[in-house]
Amino acid sequence: MKIENNILKHYLKNVYFITGTAYAGKSTAAKLLSERYGLILCGENYHSRVSDVVATREAQPDISFINELTDWRQFVLRSPEEYERWIFAVGREAAEFEVAELIAISQERKVIVDTNIPLDILKEISDYNRVAVMLSPQSLSVDRFFDREDPDKRFLLEVIESCDDPEAAMANYRRGLELINSQKHYDECANSGFFTLVRQDDGRDTREEVLEKLARHFGLI
Repeated sequence: MKIENNILKHYLKNVYFITGTAYAGKSTAAKLLSERYGLILCGENYHSRVSDVVATREAQPDISFINELTDWRQFVLRSPEEYERWIFAVGREAAEFEVAELIAISQERKVIVDTNIPLDILKEISDYNRVAVMLSPQSLSVDRFFDREDPDKRFLLEVIESCDDPEAAMANYRRGLELINSQKHYDECANSGFFTLVRQDDGRDTREEVLEKLARHFGLI
């Protein structure tokens, strides 16, 4: 079955999407917007509650890869090129789970979502004033990837440190991060035609400033 995009757009009219590169402040912005304006928050990987159970190797091979892992060292030791391919493939597979979940929860209340739905799909199912792209320099998205007290990142760091050659494993993993956050992918986001905010690494606390810009863009104020 195929559902036409105009139907999906109608049912997603209460959903506001934040996407972009790593370490751009997406999760923080989504959380602050949800608290300030009473929105339902769908944080990073919110779809996994369903996709982890429903995904099959035949229909969602890349989501199934991570669900079937028995040794996480296999995850961090993949080639950087395979890691890059996998990241974007998972985003595309997960988009169907995200859309289904968002339709289910957004009919009575507005929703803010930290999403990896590909930009070309967002163009089809949403509108300019319901999508924001947040970007950060590669130096932030790669060099400071493990700086946050994020349980998932702490776990990956422990896996890397458990490898036979932790330094080589970290170098390999960071190379994958560099490809995922490359200038090519940065430019795809920056030139997407959507409203865009670029994080400045100048030490200032810009959360309130960013919050106001996003709220005005989304028409929440």
